[in-house]
Amino acid sequence: MENLRKLSVISFTERGKSLSEVIRSRMEDTEVSLYTKHGGRQEQEDGKDVVFVESSVGQWAGEQMEQGNAIVFIGACGIGVRAVAPYITDKLRDSPVLVMDEAGRYVIPVLSGHMGGANELACRLAGETGAEPVITTATDINGRFAVDLFAKRNGLFIVNRQGIARVSSKALDGRRIVCSVETGHFMEGCRAMEGVDLADYPPRQPVDVVVTSESGDFGGTVLLRPKEYVIGLGCRKGKSAGEIGAFILREIGKMGISLEQIWGLASISQKSREPGIVEWCRKERVLFVTYDPEELRDVEGEFHGSAFVEKTVGVDNVCERAALKACGPGGKLVYGKQGENGITIAAARREWLVDFDGGQNGA
Repeated sequence: MENLRKLSVISFTERGKSLSEVIRSRMEDTEVSLYTKHGGRQEQEDGKDVVFVESSVGQWAGEQMEQGNAIVFIGACGIGVRAVAPYITDKLRDSPVLVMDEAGRYVIPVLSGHMGGANELACRLAGETGAEPVITTATDINGRFAVDLFAKRNGLFIVNRQGIARVSSKALDGRRIVCSVETGHFMEGCRAMEGVDLADYPPRQPVDVVVTSESGDFGGTVLLRPKEYVIGLGCRKGKSAGEIGAFILREIGKMGISLEQIWGLASISQKSREPGIVEWCRKERVLFVTYDPEELRDVEGEFHGSAFVEKTVGVDNVCERAALKACGPGGKLVYGKQGENGITIAAARREWLVDFDGGQNGA
């Protein structure tokens, strides 16, 4: 599985630069790029050095957010706030933004704490550097149910975001949250968390949260739908993010599904660093998973095989097999292999389950 969330760290002093280097050394499983406004221009060596930012901090921040990268400012909180302010667009899609002081005492998530994962990243950075995470989201500090975090952890997308604040306000007032989940989609042994009651499905009473893949008006304050689909993709080397994205959007449009319904994109391990795929997935906040040829060969089913593909990458079909592999048990191929201009695509529907204790089924 690929962790596509690139972490970009910018410093403004020598001490801050040193802290950024500590962060990179401690987070070996994450792609960390270091930048600074301190000192003069620096040459890169094998991509390991700190890169001097010649543009304004605001322009740099805009570029990072456009790419979907997580950002850590090592410096005053005001610097980070002013830098990202012009580029904030959507609380469900904005990049996570954090601030650390140059002494490494505190790490503060300032944007996209839940959906972007800034709170979790703050705790990770704190654990790696010895800093203290300063979490300010009310549901977290009060130990209350957070519907947006629940959605993220369980691979759900929020249909009516205007209801988030109403549900959070109710939880913070100490009132119980009532949830109705489509029958058959609880994880084994799942129980509602403290402060949450479960109602029958379909709900026969007013409820706060409805989780379902079915269409209809359920009357919930917040409606959550599962990201049910996995896109399998194969492509010729060098395909751009624009080409890949246009093809994906056109094909899922034929399927009658939206980008919000996509749980992830799957391919073969040889494509794990394919720039066009990686860039598109980062920008669209789509999980990217890859599998070795041996893993794909073990996937059972009837596929549109190709002797040329098998000779080239070691398995006769990438897109269909990868889509099913990523689904796990119960997955079904719903859109067979389609190809154009060196890109192939397929789609599978996964079995989805929810859990109130962490959620192991999310993107």
